[in-house]
Amino acid sequence: MIDSDQLRSFIVFAETRNFTRAAERLAISQPSLHVKIRKLAESLDVALYRRVGRNLELTPEGERLLGFARDSSERSTRFEAELHGRRAEQPVVLAAGEGAYLYLLGGAIQRFVGKRGKPSLRLLVRDRDAALEAVRRGEAHLGVTALDERPLDLWTQKLVEVQMVAVVPARHRLARRRTLRLADLDGERWIVPPAGRPHRATLSRALDAAGIRWEPVVETSGWELMLHFARLGIGVAIVNSCCTIPRGLVAKSLPELPGIPYYLVQRERAVSPGVDELRDTFLATVRPSR
Repeated sequence: MIDSDQLRSFIVFAETRNFTRAAERLAISQPSLHVKIRKLAESLDVALYRRVGRNLELTPEGERLLGFARDSSERSTRFEAELHGRRAEQPVVLAAGEGAYLYLLGGAIQRFVGKRGKPSLRLLVRDRDAALEAVRRGEAHLGVTALDERPLDLWTQKLVEVQMVAVVPARHRLARRRTLRLADLDGERWIVPPAGRPHRATLSRALDAAGIRWEPVVETSGWELMLHFARLGIGVAIVNSCCTIPRGLVAKSLPELPGIPYYLVQRERAVSPGVDELRDTFLATVRPSR
């Protein structure tokens, strides 16, 4: 059996990564906290953290334990509330990027929070890697993000696949065409996400395979910023087709580019009724853009 007091102490330590601050939050001495964390690690026979320079970071085993500890804490709080006839006031926590909130998930979130008796919803704005980490650590119950590879340690389900479009000013030489081929964009200046993002990786593979010359003139995160720079005439922005295109810009389909798949991500298949319902609402509501 894992000691529940040690788990609670580990949560605070993991959130601060500092024994002094964690001990202050727990109102115990720093040596006492060291003993709790050491005994917890010994009982599990794993290292829970390591020192990197002057900082402490969790080991992969520590990350997994943090998620388990947060789940256990939530379940205990929910059970105690139900035992006394109260409703557990615990929000459902979702991690996703700003673009997903703005253009993909709004209708589903509106539907979920519009139902009476449902828990509140806390939204964390996170990029792909941070969203995955938030789910792994139990900081978020669910994540929604674009993935080029599905992580093996998390439950994932494809939510929607979104096509990419080229966005240019209405006065641009390509603005009158209904659709574009990649060859039409040969030599253009490009506004793209940073290297390492799924959107950028998909785009790079397609352009390189087609032998297209392309020059990233601006690399930035967030569809809104990419569209802003396209409106300034800096270059061609390649964005998801679900984005709202501002006045003065036109979006042109690129049939040669593959779609970008967005996935629901969860550490466990079921955590609580509220989490289950939010997941099911997403699966029933979110649809591919046209």
